[in-house]
Formats: sequence, structure tokens, C-alpha cells
Amino acid sequence: MKILVCISNVPDTTSKINFTEGDTKFDTNGVQFVINPNDEFGLTRAMWFKEKQGAIVHVASVGGSTAEPTIRKALAIGADEAIRVNAEPTDGHFVAQQLAAVVKNGGYDLIIAGRESIDYNGGMVPGILATLLDMNFVNMCIDIEVDGNNVQASREIDGGKEKIKTTLPLVIGGQKGLVQESDLRIPNMRGIMMARKKTLNVVEPIEATVATSDIKFDKPAPKGAVKLVDANNVEELVQLLHNEAKVI
Repeated sequence: MKILVCISNVPDTTSKINFTEGDTKFDTNGVQFVINPNDEFGLTRAMWFKEKQGAIVHVASVGGSTAEPTIRKALAIGADEAIRVNAEPTDGHFVAQQLAAVVKNGGYDLIIAGRESIDYNGGMVPGILATLLDMNFVNMCIDIEVDGNNVQASREIDGGKEKIKTTLPLVIGGQKGLVQESDLRIPNMRGIMMARKKTLNVVEPIEATVATSDIKFDKPAPKGAVKLVDANNVEELVQLLHNEAKVI
């Protein structure tokens, strides 16, 4: 089985976010980038298939050279090879088109993408990718087992879980549940040294449609002032909740 894990290079959630050029561009200065968490769950699951079933695992990312440290981390975790499409990930449709070209050239059986990235939260790439490739698709996937060409998967639905039987080739939109946070892997020194020798292919983007563009970003409103009330002063707390917060 040959697996492609799609990797997004996203800001760490602890980073302070700012915008430039009249709030139309994301300011990357001083921002630490990491593997998108949903993608990291998928990568770890792919490593299980590699260790238990001898799967070949490649990773692919659409982005500039600044994404390479994140891609190298995926190689250090255990991926065999990486592909970087040398283009800025302008929108979900554009990214899906670039990844579809990678899949068509690579002959992959299973494509694992995160259900959404934590920067723009578009949630579009896996579904568009499956459509472009005319492959089976399971979104919100929280479990997957592969036996030959047959697949059993589970996905989250409102109020529960749904179990699905399908076949390869398959695209999944994965998330926590494929593995747990405790299962995620930190690259060790041996993995980091081996990653330097692994292939990282840089390919130029295909001509593709950019369907959307950013007009302006708005930050959430700042938090209001907080009043602290002594734990023993219940009367003042009730008065503030009634007269100022107006919640009782």
C-alpha cells in the first residue's frame, strides 16, 4: 500500500497573530509554524500502517521554502519521502488541484488529509481532492483499517459515529481519533539525522484556478475588564450579576 499524507504548514496556536497592508495580509514575522494537528494525527496513523503492514508513506505540502522545516519534521517522524509543491497555498481549491496532480503522478492507494487546517479552517481540501480524483471519500474520519483492497472506517456524525465499508483508492479527511494525542511522535535524534538524507522533491505547480481571495482580516474583539469579587462576599457577587452583568 502506498500512502500520501497531505501536510499543511500552519501557525502554532500560541503565536501572536497580526496583519499588515491594511489588514489584508497575514504577518508571518515572529510566528512559529508547525504541522497542522489534524494532519499530524493522519501522519501518525500512516506510520502505523508502515510498521504493521509495510506501507510506503510519502508526505506532500503546497508552500514556499519556509515550509521545509515542517516537511522535514514529517520525514523525521518516519515518512519515506516528501514532495513540496512550490506555490503559496492561496485557497482550498488551488491546493486541492496541486495535490491531485501529485497523486496522479504518484500512484497512491490511500490519501490522508486533515479534515481542516487550524489557520483558515476551510475544511474544503479533502472533499475537493476526492472529487478531482474520482475516489471514494470519508470525511471526519476517526478510525481506519485496511485489509488488502478493503477498508473499514469510522467517522463522526451528529450525535454519534458511523461505520463505513469501502475500498481503495480512498481519500480521508482525518482528525483526532485516528490516533490520540498521546500517540503523536516527537522526532528523535536518529530520525532527525535520517530525515536529512531522505528525498524532498520540489515540483512546480500546475496551472490551476484560484477560486477565492482574501479581502480583509478582522481580529476578535479584545476581552473586557474583569472584576474580582472576594469568595466570601456572595452579596456583592449577586448584586454585580444582577445590576451590571444582567444575567440574573
